[in-house]
Amino acid sequence: ISLKGGATLNLMKPMEGISPEELTQLLESSFPDAEFNVRTLEENGVRVGFIIETTLLGEDTTRLLKVIESKVGTLKEEDYSIDITSPSLGESFFREIIYALIIAFVLMGTVVFIIFRVFVPSVAVILSALSDIVVTLAIANIVGIKVSTAGLAAFLMLIGYSVDTDILLSTHVLKRRRGNVKERIYRAMRTGFMTTGTTLVAISLAVVFTKSEVIAEIMIIVLIGLLVDLVNTWLLNAGLLRMYVERVRGEGG
Repeated sequence: ISLKGGATLNLMKPMEGISPEELTQLLESSFPDAEFNVRTLEENGVRVGFIIETTLLGEDTTRLLKVIESKVGTLKEEDYSIDITSPSLGESFFREIIYALIIAFVLMGTVVFIIFRVFVPSVAVILSALSDIVVTLAIANIVGIKVSTAGLAAFLMLIGYSVDTDILLSTHVLKRRRGNVKERIYRAMRTGFMTTGTTLVAISLAVVFTKSEVIAEIMIIVLIGLLVDLVNTWLLNAGLLRMYVERVRGEGG
C-alpha cells in the first residue's frame, strides 16, 4: 500500500469475536478488485483494534467504513482514523528506492574493484548481491509476503550482508597465498558459515518473539535473504572466483 498508494484505516475498537482473517474475508468479498492487509493493534498484549491497509481511495473508503459498520455497529469519529497515500507518492518513493539500489550496486562494484584491482571479483560480487535480492523477492512473493517500505529497507540490508561474505571470500582467495584455491575457499567458508549462522539464530529469535509486524516482516525477508546468500556466495561467487584463479592466474585447484 505504501508503494502503490491507498488508505490505512486505524480502528480503535477491539471488536471482540472477529479475527483478522474473518475481517479480511468480509472486505475481500465486498471489494473483490481491491487488496487488503489486516493487522491487529495491540497494547500490552491486549487487542485494542485493527489496522487495515487497502488500495481503495476516495469515496471507496466511505463504502469501506459502511461495510465494517454492518459487521461491528456504528463507528464514532474517535473510533477510527484514515491515512491516505496517493499513488504518485508511492510511485515516487518506489522510484527513489530503485535509484538507491542502483547507486549501491555501482558503489559496491567500484569499491571491490579498487580493493582487488581486477574486474572478475567486482562482477562476481554484484551478481551475488543481485541474485540475493531477486531470489529473495521471488520467494517472498511465492509465500505471500506483501512487501512494504519496511520490507524494502530489508532488501537494502541484504546488500550489506551479501557484500560482507563476498569480500570475505574474495580476500581469502585473491589476497592470501597459503594453501591452494580449494583450501582458501574452505577457510573462508568456515568463517562465513559461522558469522551467518549466528546472525540466522538472532534473526530467528526476533521473528519468533517480536510483537511488531513491521519488524517481523523485515526479519523474515532478511532471514530468507541470508539463506539465499549462502547458496549465492559459496556456489556462485566461489565458483566464479575459482575459475578466475585457476584459468587466469594459473593456480591449481
